[in-house]
This record gives sequence, C-alpha cells and structure tokens, in this order.
Amino acid sequence: MSFDLLVKNADLPDGRTGIDIACLDGRIVAVETGITADAAEVIDATAKLVSPPFVDSHFHMDATLSLGLPRMNQSGTLLEGIALWGELKGILTVDAVVERALKYCDLAVSQGLLAIRTHVDVCDDKLSGVQGLLEVREKVKDYIDLQLVAFPQDGLYRSPSAETNLLKALDMGVDIVGGIPHFERTMDDGAKSVRRLCEIAAERGLMVDMHCDETDDPMSRHIETLAYETQRLGLQGRVAGSHLTSMHSMDNYYVSKLLPLIAEAEVHAIANPLINITLQGRHDTYPKRRGQTRVSEMRSYGINVAFGHDCVMDPWYSMGSGDMLEVASMGLHVAQMTSREEIRYCYDCVTSHPAKAMGLEGYGLEKGCKADFVLLQARDTIEAIRLKAARLAVIKSGKVIATSEPRQTRLAIEGRPGLVNPADYAPKEH
Repeated sequence: MSFDLLVKNADLPDGRTGIDIACLDGRIVAVETGITADAAEVIDATAKLVSPPFVDSHFHMDATLSLGLPRMNQSGTLLEGIALWGELKGILTVDAVVERALKYCDLAVSQGLLAIRTHVDVCDDKLSGVQGLLEVREKVKDYIDLQLVAFPQDGLYRSPSAETNLLKALDMGVDIVGGIPHFERTMDDGAKSVRRLCEIAAERGLMVDMHCDETDDPMSRHIETLAYETQRLGLQGRVAGSHLTSMHSMDNYYVSKLLPLIAEAEVHAIANPLINITLQGRHDTYPKRRGQTRVSEMRSYGINVAFGHDCVMDPWYSMGSGDMLEVASMGLHVAQMTSREEIRYCYDCVTSHPAKAMGLEGYGLEKGCKADFVLLQARDTIEAIRLKAARLAVIKSGKVIATSEPRQTRLAIEGRPGLVNPADYAPKEH
C-alpha cells in the first residue's frame, strides 16, 4: 500500500515515542511503529513532537490587526477598547474586515493554528463584520476550520437593534449564539439576556458561547444563570462561558457551590490569559488580582477548560502573535500550574480541550482522524511550551501547507560548540 504522507519516528503528546503516522486521502490510516510502505512524501520526525493542530476557541477576527484605528487605547482598559471599537464600527468596511482577517489567517497557519472560533459583532446595522467573516470562512475552509459567533458587543438589551441583528446574522449562516450579560445595564437585564440567547440557541439547534462575567466584580454571577439555562434547555455540552474573570474575586464558599453546577451542566470554560492578565485588576493597587478564572479548581471538578488568544493587535490588546503556545505559557504562569502534569494539562488547553468545546470532528492523532497536525522543534509538550517551539511543518488533510527552518544559533566562541539548538536543552527525564 502507498500513502500520501508518512511521518517517521515521531514523539506524541501522550508520551509515545518512535511512532510512524501514515496518511491517505486526508485521513490518518495508521499510527504505529515500523511502517515500511511507500509514500509520496516522507518526513523524519526523530526526536521531535507531532501534535494535533493548535485550536483557538475564543478570538475577535473582525477587529484583529486594527491597532491604532481610529486611535490607540491610551489607558489599556476594557472600556476604552469597547469605546474605540464603537468608533471604528462606523467606518468599518467589508473589504477591510476581509483583508485583515485573511492576513491573520496566514499568520495562524504559520503557527500551526488550524481551528478558530471567532466572535463577530452584530451591533452594527450594516453587519459589515458578519458579511466579511462569512466571506473569509468560505475562503479559508480548506485550511482553517472557522466558527463564527453572533456577538452582541453592546448588549442584547442595551443595544436597540442587537436582537434583530443577531437573528439576521444567524439566518445569514453564523454558527453560534453569543452574548455579554455583564455589559447590560442591570444584573437583571444580564440574566434575561442569558435566558433569551440560550432559548434562541435551543430553538435553532445551535451552540452557545457567551462572554460571561469579564469583570472584577464578585457579584457578577451570570455563569450561574448560564449553567442553569443550559440544563433547563438540554444544551449540555453545547455551551461555553468565556472569560469568567469575576470568579477570581468571588469568595471560596460561593465558588464551591458554583463549580459543581458548571460541571453538572457540562459547560465549557474558556479563559483568555494574555488579555485578561492585562485588562483585569485595573482598579487595584495591592494586593492586585491576577486576571484569570480559577483554572486549577475547574480542572479538579472535571470542567473542560480551554485557553483562547482573544485579540491580536486590536483596540483591546496591542500585543499578540497568533501563537497558542504563548497563550498556554501565560495561562500556566498566571494559574501557577507548574507541576509536570499541570504543564501538560495547559498544552491540552490549546489543543484537545478547545477542540472539544468547538465540537471539532475528526480531531486528534488516532487512526481515522483527519490528517491535520504540526511538527514541532521540541521533544514533548512541556518543552514545546517552554521554547514556544518552532513549527517545522504544518500539515492539513495530509499535505504540508507551511514549513519553517529549525531555530538554532551559530556561535563563534573558542572552545564552545559551533551550533546551539534550544531543543537540545530538554531535561533527560520529565
């Protein structure tokens, strides 16, 4: 039998080493040692990690790469970012959205990021962002799985046309129902918005992904309502609560009640470490809150936790590179999850966990899965995060769609090695 692609001697995220991966017709057809059949292309992965592709389950592609338009966020706060986006929406064009989004997708592919869930603002009566990202989804469908969330940025009830526009966006082909209950005028309106949005999703058979409690206010408890509505409407496994940063301000007794409710409702939790560590705690002097939800505690309850990039060079966040390993690194540092097992868990938070939250079909490195994966200049997932490892090859449907050279440095120092490869510094046992 002849294969389209054969990867030899790979290390896998689960700890297996020296594994061959055979691909045919866009699928993985064998994962085992010692495959000797012919292949149109063979990749030697000796001492290198082969991973499923990176997955970003929370992003804003309609705003990406718009940094400085119409001006810079001088305070660096969430509210100034929202105000800036409100100014930009008035001059936003479909062509501009498409151009920036496609440019970002190029960057994503170079980073081995092949699945993205992006929120798209529907509080623009022209729906320029929706039109643009529907076009982008079609253009990139052969190399990026792009999910779109109808996101009423200005509040379902706070914005007069938000619900009408949201329903229109869903009719146009947007995949998922979004919301932002903590941005409504009152807590009561926030709870009502959660209820209404979940009912819309239930009626249409859609998933829900809600910006939920992205605040330092411990009394912002819309995640409790979201978990309740998920169970009431039978949406278990189809709902995600994103950000959830108010939880870092809540008292432990209430959280001990809340986390079992989230777990029981099978609500996914999506933390966004890079941006929330910068946006939250802005009113604090010291002690200063960390800006991330309770990842470690959620893990102990079996809640599926994913990490998102959220923003790259836009009104809210002037940094970012599309590198989900940077996201994982920040997540483990902020959560102080530094045991070997916990670091591996944080790698899962940018691969298998967001894939589960997004319901991606055929994701993984088992026989029958899609032949989508990344070859990394690292020996295991811990080293991949530590090094922000180079993506030596990105494979989609069994075809190499991006490559880069190994990251190494030549030294000209007498008595020292001529070449330094950061991947050679991995500890002997871990």
